[in-house]
Amino acid sequence: MTNYLPERKQIMDKITKEFIQGLPKAELHLHIEGTLEPQLKLKLAKRNHVDIGQNTVEEVQKTYQYDDLASFLAVYYPAMNVLQTEADFYDLAFDYLKRAAQNNVRHVEIFFDPQAHTSRGISFATVINGLYRATVDARALNIDAGLIMCFLRDFSKESARKTLAEALKYQDKIIGIGLDSDEHNNPPLKFARQFEDAAAAGLHRTVHCDIDQKDSIEHIRQALEIMEVERIDHGTNIVEDPDLVDLVAKRGIGLTSCPLSNSFVSPEMKGQEVLELLSKNVKVSIHSDDPAYFGGYISDNYTAIASQFKLTKPQIIQLARNSFESSWISDQQKEIYLNELNNYVNSN
Repeated sequence: MTNYLPERKQIMDKITKEFIQGLPKAELHLHIEGTLEPQLKLKLAKRNHVDIGQNTVEEVQKTYQYDDLASFLAVYYPAMNVLQTEADFYDLAFDYLKRAAQNNVRHVEIFFDPQAHTSRGISFATVINGLYRATVDARALNIDAGLIMCFLRDFSKESARKTLAEALKYQDKIIGIGLDSDEHNNPPLKFARQFEDAAAAGLHRTVHCDIDQKDSIEHIRQALEIMEVERIDHGTNIVEDPDLVDLVAKRGIGLTSCPLSNSFVSPEMKGQEVLELLSKNVKVSIHSDDPAYFGGYISDNYTAIASQFKLTKPQIIQLARNSFESSWISDQQKEIYLNELNNYVNSN
């Protein structure tokens, strides 16, 4: 891997947290279930009479112990048991959207995992209607929000088929599909048919290719060359294959990196890879993944990588620009947000 370190004329000590927080940005890699803060978890547990074995915020926080993807998921999925009603999903999403507004997120594309809920008896309608209502109300916060339905890759292809069939009944509430959860022995091609059907229905497509997984490069290759996804979530291992890096740069395919969650796996949060991708004009951008579990929302992620790797102000601005340019909105909407970004930079 190239040891790319940019010339540093405007280093982080001249870039304030306030500048980063006020920077207009899009959030494209955000799992709504991963925004379940301890306070809300306790509130919903009480409201729905669910015994979670914890009674205080501190007790909830002590359960957040993990050092890899599998151990994280072992904590992550059981926490969802407190989500029971449409109102619960609304509260979950709207609480996140209020935090997004504080971080000047202007456009957000939110992941949700219906199989994590339908598998425990919660209807698809309950999930989608609660989340969608929050995205509509987000307009009052000056945020444009959409929903991306993810397949759980450690579930069967048949489960994915049924989930897509159900989702298409609510296609007016969904902008695209994704693929997440445990990647081990669950390559993207396992779900090629569902992605073809989603594409035929006019839905956008993205795939998680988590960092430092078994067969990482092969999974990225499958997603790009065979399934023809429009974005890759995480995906920074792509730097190991210059040909694939050239491909994403040529096609303008976005990569969504999440420094704080990466730091649980990689001490350098894949910052060096982000810098290398920036230097090669790849549309890499910064997001928060599961902020309630990894210690920070989107501005915290920008600040963490900017501080540790001494990003220049132009690099930070380019990351924000990339987030809009690789989003699934119209060219006219992109122009509006990019102009807003330019105006902010010119006045700060």
